[in-house]
Amino acid sequence: MSEVAPTSSRKADHIRINLEEDVQSGLSNGLERYRFLHQALPELNLQQVSTRARFLGHALEAPLLISSMTGGTEEARRINRTLAEAAQALGIALGLGSQRAALEDSALQDTFQVRDLAPEVFLLANLGAVQLNYGCGPDECRRAVEMVKANALVLHLNPLQEALQTEGNSDFSNLLSRIEAVCHSLLVPVIVKEVGWGISAKVAHWLADAGVAGIDVAGAGGTSWSQVEMHRARSTQAARLAAAFVNWGIPTAEALRQCHAELPHLPLVASGGIRDGVDVAKCIALGASLVGAARPFLQAASRSVEAVVEAVQLVEQELRIVMFAVGAADIPSLQATPLQNL
Repeated sequence: MSEVAPTSSRKADHIRINLEEDVQSGLSNGLERYRFLHQALPELNLQQVSTRARFLGHALEAPLLISSMTGGTEEARRINRTLAEAAQALGIALGLGSQRAALEDSALQDTFQVRDLAPEVFLLANLGAVQLNYGCGPDECRRAVEMVKANALVLHLNPLQEALQTEGNSDFSNLLSRIEAVCHSLLVPVIVKEVGWGISAKVAHWLADAGVAGIDVAGAGGTSWSQVEMHRARSTQAARLAAAFVNWGIPTAEALRQCHAELPHLPLVASGGIRDGVDVAKCIALGASLVGAARPFLQAASRSVEAVVEAVQLVEQELRIVMFAVGAADIPSLQATPLQNL
């Protein structure tokens, strides 16, 4: 039998592989199929265009989320604190990586704790939803939230990744009722997200009925965790198995379009292959309330807080110029701006 790696060891592998290897999905995020109609006479002053937004009642300077990434190792602690300092300076949201490692070993809790650096940030705690079938319940979810003083809890869905891991937890049966129990037990909102293969309208409807406060569609087109697991594989057979799924998933644009059409009033986060402010603007126009990215900010965080700030500010500037060029003075106006489907 293959040796099972501890959770903290897997997290170290994930950071290294994401920084060093090509883990891009074979699919595009689908946003290239959409285009804004250029407004040659925007009737706006660029300096007065506002990117301010609200998500689940929280004010943000821009509808941007540094998506869930890591935790559980000393390097992860440095990355999380770097990202938190940048998020605080910029007034945007921040997601933490899965806190399972810290529930298993309390000594790892400080690798997730960032409130001292980010007192005003909209902060998302994070656990794998499947852990609700492996001993976690509302109490553990509450502990994860309290551990980091989070504003909301993300439960992530990653069935394909778990199926490809030697040490994976692949019992996803009867999980919806357990998610519902968590939604009804916590005092903070619960958001459910995928990790890069997308959420369909059907699943989104199930989750909304279960009581989730929002959904991160987390579509295909960015980091593919099957590719990450391919690089982690300890045998040729396991690597070939993971490699077969490089083109798997629902592209971000399609997942977002489906979910917004099915649930027009549910707050949606769009993530998966978001690379610039033009992508962010397209997602907002397709129905997202918040747009997340991870890998570009992970790469910046490996350098410095200033590198993260510069990376986010570039995205904000691109978003603001898109808004100017389509005549949208604010985020609600951008949400009402039609896109051309090519």
